[in-house]
Amino acid sequence: MIKNNYPGKFIVIEGLDGSGKSAQVDLVINYLKEKNKEVVVTKEPTMDSEAGRKIKQALRKEVVVEPLELQKLYVQDRKEHLKNKVVPALKQGKFVVSSRYAFSTFAYGYSDGLGVDLLVEMNNEFLLPDLTIIIDVSPESCVERIENRGEPKELFEQKEKLAKVSIVYKKIPEMFKNAVIIDGERSIQEVFEDVKKQISKLL
Repeated sequence: MIKNNYPGKFIVIEGLDGSGKSAQVDLVINYLKEKNKEVVVTKEPTMDSEAGRKIKQALRKEVVVEPLELQKLYVQDRKEHLKNKVVPALKQGKFVVSSRYAFSTFAYGYSDGLGVDLLVEMNNEFLLPDLTIIIDVSPESCVERIENRGEPKELFEQKEKLAKVSIVYKKIPEMFKNAVIIDGERSIQEVFEDVKKQISKLL
């Protein structure tokens, strides 16, 4: 992946469904604003592209998309996301905080039977974040949290799938620079204290 040479900083929060990413994203945004940083908040898949909208339909099981085709949609959505939202903000010196990015593709694509090397290759022309935080929570805990929400489960929200996703997430820091794993099996505030330590290195 390509190093970010823009004046802004690109931060990604990753983790299994139900790992508490959303809570951490909110805390990160507030923390950066307290530090007088301009922040752009985003997530993948987006709803801004045709590819992103089709991904959402597939995740909700409204349409069936083959695993490789689904990943091609993610790549197309990511390409447009970077071009239209992420890179323009980084050029202006802003902090971009995204819930999910290419690392989700590697982990979830693998759980769908695709090779990690192929998935990495499909994304190697994209920007490498300045910091990727992976919130590590066991698949069992995640499924329990998802079930407690009382919402219908999406495509990947089963324990067996999440266990495979977790395997790849644990390997990401060995494969890519600027990626760290943080224990998510604690209170939101305890997790955030560790997240904040990592973010403060970019300030």
